[in-house]
Amino acid sequence: MADVALQPDTVGTAQPARKRSGLQKALKRKSTAAFLMTLPLIVLIALLVLYPAVYSLHLATLNKSMQRFVGLGNFEFLFKRDTFWLVVKQSCIFAITAVLFKALIGFIVAHFVHNIPAKGQRKWRGMLLVPWVIPPAMSTLAWLWLFDPSYSAFNYTLSFFGIGPIPWTGDADWARFSVILVNVWYGAPFFMIMYLASLKSVPEQLYEAAAIDGANWWQRIWYVTLPMMRNIIAITTLFSLIVTFANFDIVRILTAGGPLDHTHIFATWAFRIGIEGSDIPLGASVSLFMVPILAVAAIFILRDVNKRGNEA
Repeated sequence: MADVALQPDTVGTAQPARKRSGLQKALKRKSTAAFLMTLPLIVLIALLVLYPAVYSLHLATLNKSMQRFVGLGNFEFLFKRDTFWLVVKQSCIFAITAVLFKALIGFIVAHFVHNIPAKGQRKWRGMLLVPWVIPPAMSTLAWLWLFDPSYSAFNYTLSFFGIGPIPWTGDADWARFSVILVNVWYGAPFFMIMYLASLKSVPEQLYEAAAIDGANWWQRIWYVTLPMMRNIIAITTLFSLIVTFANFDIVRILTAGGPLDHTHIFATWAFRIGIEGSDIPLGASVSLFMVPILAVAAIFILRDVNKRGNEA
């Protein structure tokens, strides 16, 4: 009888013990520890990224006074405006052209630095990273002075060769060239440092084997370097494409979208409509158009990366 009377107490004390041991095992798991460590960052991303994104979707469905629900009315209004399609075209030209030139220049400069003796590489890396570490607003102001129609240093230099003054920011084509040039100057060092790190991970034995097989300089790059760098090239291109599409300060400071809206991109035109034009819902609608364009680019690039990872 005594044993029977004590049995419920034994079961009751065993259950909390099992719960404690289960909790301890969960806390000891690496996945749980990793989740707890990243939880503050997850909360921060939710507050700074997810909430503004959801709120932008909400704003895009309101009228100008933000008091009435209009559904997709803002998007329908944008589709009927010629300026909107001009902004779409300009944004794509700006982003794709700038990223291509940044990738090309970064690849060439990375090879140049990679072939420098180790003692001199640190100095060159430091100097070549200067454009990237300077705040873009500050460096763009310097470029604005270089492009100034009254005392442009570029026009002053070109005058010695008999070339007339160029309207760097006054003509639509030259203004496009100017904003792309500044963006390339600012972003190319990022590609350079990423490609340089990737080059250092390529085994020298592969180059030696290619040289023994009679491969020339171009063939070694095409058949050895590029295949080994494809993943980092894809990820770097995707990251730069996202940042370039969302660029604001360079275009805003250099041209403010002019002349005649021919250099506006999504970010600057959304600012013009939403903040300066006091139509925040319409500005939110403009900014949301970057999402499907970048989503398509991300899907294709990441799918290619995953495909190569599975093949490896």
